[in-house]
Amino acid sequence: MEKTFFIIKPDGVSRGLVGHVLHRMERRGFVIERLEMRQATPELLREHYAALVDKPFFPKIEEYMTSGPLLAGVIKGNRVISSWRTMMGATNPKDALPGTIRGDYAQAPGDSGGIFNVVHGSDSAESAKKEIALWFGSDAL
Repeated sequence: MEKTFFIIKPDGVSRGLVGHVLHRMERRGFVIERLEMRQATPELLREHYAALVDKPFFPKIEEYMTSGPLLAGVIKGNRVISSWRTMMGATNPKDALPGTIRGDYAQAPGDSGGIFNVVHGSDSAESAKKEIALWFGSDAL
């Protein structure tokens, strides 16, 4: 079975959407293997978003992702990486279709540029391994 990493971002937590998102995962047949409510540190986020650190919009991401608690976790299931990404919907909420998590729950971007999009999911098996190890340690693999 494949594993992937996910985050319910601070907007999802503060708006009371954790149960809705977890319910969709379970209804889809994914197994929730690990969950942890935590406050992200700037250091952790710089590693997680290493490819974006030099981008002009990164300070907004960092500010947002440290603005409140988030829920980080690991789910497993058949083709869970691609399935979870489909369930999340397009990164930019204005492009996310109804029925997806972002299409149903994310708020259309204003000055945020789409970062208030409720959830994150690894985009590949390599990213999943890296993100799981980063957030939970290599024993979680």
